[in-house]
Amino acid sequence: MKAEIITIGDEILIGQIVDTNSAWMGEQFNLNGIEIYQITSVHDDHDHIMRAIKNAEAHADLVVITGGLGPTKDDITKHTLCEYFNTKLVFHEPTLNAITERFKHRGVDMNKLNRDQAMLPESCTILPNKMGTAPGMWFEKNDTIFVSMPGVPFEMKYLVEFELLPRLRQTKRTKAIFHKTVLTQGVPESMLAERIAAWEEALPAHIKLAYLPNPMAVRLRLSAIGDRVQVLKSEVESEIEKLQKIIPEAIFGYDTETMSEVIGRELVKQNKKLAVAESCTGGYISHLITSVSGSSAYYNGSVTSYSNEIKEKLLGVSRENLEKYGAVSEQVAREMVEGVKRVMKADYAVATTGIAGPTGGTEEKPVGTVWIAVSGPEKTLVKKYTFIGDQRDRNIVRSGQTALQLLRRMVLGEL
Repeated sequence: MKAEIITIGDEILIGQIVDTNSAWMGEQFNLNGIEIYQITSVHDDHDHIMRAIKNAEAHADLVVITGGLGPTKDDITKHTLCEYFNTKLVFHEPTLNAITERFKHRGVDMNKLNRDQAMLPESCTILPNKMGTAPGMWFEKNDTIFVSMPGVPFEMKYLVEFELLPRLRQTKRTKAIFHKTVLTQGVPESMLAERIAAWEEALPAHIKLAYLPNPMAVRLRLSAIGDRVQVLKSEVESEIEKLQKIIPEAIFGYDTETMSEVIGRELVKQNKKLAVAESCTGGYISHLITSVSGSSAYYNGSVTSYSNEIKEKLLGVSRENLEKYGAVSEQVAREMVEGVKRVMKADYAVATTGIAGPTGGTEEKPVGTVWIAVSGPEKTLVKKYTFIGDQRDRNIVRSGQTALQLLRRMVLGEL
């Protein structure tokens, strides 16, 4: 089943509010075997709404409309729907009774505008709204289902969960969909696509791959469409097993996992402790680690050593190396990581020193130059990275996630 979502409201188009409704519905529909074909936002305008509904009918099995169902004059959705479906507004007593009871419970007097919300299109099926005064409306035309709901998020969510989705399941027109997201780090999107091209080309036709890159990771989302979820799950997991053999070093987790969670689980398993020393990342890595509930079981602490004086006094970095090589150097990164491991009495440690930007770069050490060191019970590894771009926040995120990836691989014994 293909669906289009139409959101009605000038407030969305002028940026006064963000359309979170469509994102939520997209997720819920996909989990229930409904493919989102398109999302459209339109003005509170009769002609614009009519065109959007007509266009949607041409390619969608389900058209979901949100907004424009309030009691004021600018809410014109009901009248427009009556025209589109060649029907008229009629009084619906159960809706009026529900509205009356709602206002009575709140101790508020009703007015004519509130009563008018019980005037509904004659040809629609009413979807009772226990969260508000405007019910949902279900229409059918030329094998397409149209559902109109309020734009208020908690009202829309109630109607989707308790009215729309149960009714759609009864039609038996939805297919099974299974999603699995593979989380990768350390390989740029273009290089990743090149390395897995043959695997991607060999995917079955009903399994689609999407690349979802961000500064934290490149996510590879596999989506399978068919008749039975368990069959789809088995097929997707089989394809992921093949992928793991192609890019074993890049995959760090699945779905909503974070790198910090993956590292934390392994440290608990090994009964080992972790410490962090940060310069250019300014505490960001420590924040990621402590964002995980229960991290106190394996995380001893950190030193954010922005100044050379702190590097010397707290971490034991030698003044000679600071003067000879500079704070952004292999030698200092090594001393930082080994120093914080010693001071914090940890088994593993990670350290960063670099130039996040946008200022501070030189020809020899441009903005984005970062040295990352990881240290374990048996060895210390130091690597240099040059992240392209002078966006400070982006360079901090990249440095932090890269550092955690190196730490993960060391904890797992891959380095």
